[in-house]
Parts: sequence; C-alpha cells; structure tokens
Amino acid sequence: MLHHYRAPCITEFMNPQLHAVTGAFGFTGRYITQRLLAADQRVLTLTSSIGRAHPFGARVEAKPYTWNDQAALADALRGVDVLYNTYWVRFNHSTFKHSEAVENTLKLFAAAKAAGVRRLVHTSITNPSLDSPLEYFRGKAVLEKALKESGLSYAILRPAVLFGDEDILVNNIAWALRRLPVFGVFGRGRYRLQPMHVDDFAALAIAQGTLTENTTIDAIGPETFTYRELAATIGEIIGKRRWIMPVPPRLGWLTGWFLGKLVGDVMITWEEVKGLMADLLYTQSPPAGPTRLTDWAKANAATIGTRYHSELARRRDRESSYDKL
Repeated sequence: MLHHYRAPCITEFMNPQLHAVTGAFGFTGRYITQRLLAADQRVLTLTSSIGRAHPFGARVEAKPYTWNDQAALADALRGVDVLYNTYWVRFNHSTFKHSEAVENTLKLFAAAKAAGVRRLVHTSITNPSLDSPLEYFRGKAVLEKALKESGLSYAILRPAVLFGDEDILVNNIAWALRRLPVFGVFGRGRYRLQPMHVDDFAALAIAQGTLTENTTIDAIGPETFTYRELAATIGEIIGKRRWIMPVPPRLGWLTGWFLGKLVGDVMITWEEVKGLMADLLYTQSPPAGPTRLTDWAKANAATIGTRYHSELARRRDRESSYDKL
C-alpha cells in the first residue's frame, strides 16, 4: 500500500549512528550523504568508484562492492543502522545489465539481513510491475517484492524523475534546446512526468530511515508536466524557445540514438521511450517534496544545459567528480 510521505526530520536520530549509502560519490547518494554528515551522522559507502573525487574528505569510509563474496558484503555492513540503496543501472549495455543489477541488489538485501541492518531505504521507480514488458520496471518490481518478503524493516521510495545540478534528463533536454533549432517529442508528447528535486528526495529518504513502519511512497515533486510542456518550459526559462515538434516515436528514438553517438553516450533507449509514452512516470499521489522544477530552473537558467551530462562517461571514468562528467 502507498502511504503519504512524512515530513523530513533527521533530529529523530538521537545519537550518531552508522549509515551506509550506496554510491555516495554519485548523484542521489551524494545528497543523502551530505544531509547525514550535516546532522553529524557517521557514513560509509559501498561503491564501484573508490577513487572518485568527492567533497567529503575522510568523513566517508569507502568500501567496494563485493558481489562475488556474500560474506564480505555482509561484513561491510556490520554495525550499520540504516542502509540507503540507490544502486541500479539505467539501461542494458555491454558492460552492465538490468539482470545483473537485480541479482546484485538481491545479494545486497541478503547481506543487510545477515549484518543486522535495522532499516533499509530502497530507491525504486513509479509504477513498477511484475507483469511489465519493460525490463526496468519489471526488475524494480522484483526487488520490491523481495524486500517486502525479506523480513527487513523497509521504506520503498518511488521517484519518477530526479532533477538537480548533476542530473541527466533535465540537463540534457536543456542542452538539446540550446543547440537544435527544433525539439522533437515522441508522438504528441502528452505523457506526464512529476520531477522531484534530488535534495528533497534525500531528505525524504533520511526521514524514512528514522522510522520502523514498512512503507511505500511515490517520491514525486509538486509540479506535473507533459513531456511537451516540460521541454517548452525549460526552453522558455533558459531563453531558447523552440518549435516543439511531434515526431513518430521510432524516428524520435533514432534521432536520439544518432545524437548519442555524436556525444559518445546513450541519450535515450527504446525502452525509455515506451515507458514515457505509457505514462509510467506519473501517479496520482500527493507530492513528497516542495521544490518546484520551474523555480530551480529559473535560479539555474544560466548553467542548465551548457554542457552535456554523459551516463557512459560516468561509468567509464571512475575518478572524476560526478559534476565534471
């Protein structure tokens, strides 16, 4: 059952606790870590990027994922009060797969249980389904089911789109608007999104970490856009009004594939197009965070989209800071 979100309040951690954040040097994990450290909590991270530049200095202990050693994975989590899991992969690639991400996350759940972790706050997606034809949404549903059956105390957070300084989707829409004379949308562009600011998501995650009740929350922001409206709104805010042109979905995807090749990235996948057009990034839940994308975009209009943010660059380069890639 979905529940209304609870207002963030980290002060309920009466004493410093040890928290584990997957990917603390990345996007979502970084914001969770910042808030935990600001509240004088102890933080360790499990990461594939031990050597990545980050702003936390010696305040965060970094441990590698040991997917092939379940005992070592559990040992890494011993003494942890709350585990915040943001680990996932966006699409299938020659070097990473959705199926591997599901398998690894199941190992993480088992390790948390073996290590005696009190609470697991897990990042999912809006509208997951075991029957989904889309592997992303089906994989997330498999993990939700496993977590609910694990015996762990849990909070499942279901974001639609997270935005912020290091995000990919909103930034790269702005990047395209700055460079292209027209902006194509798949079909009529009427499918909806409810973007949430990444720091609001971090606050929500930490608030849920203080609790014991099992809960599932749609982590959505206060504004709802159609995809067409989102592109038009960003274009107006950054001073790049473009003709928003309906495009046959396959042609739109092929255009994105071509642009991705030019920048050495995967800009969008056919599965992502299908997920958008199926309205899977929309729910009828109340907002779970206060920050309006329009307000944030206006405050950052001079910098949004000035350079491309690459998913593959972030996976290939394990040393540069996320905000540089």
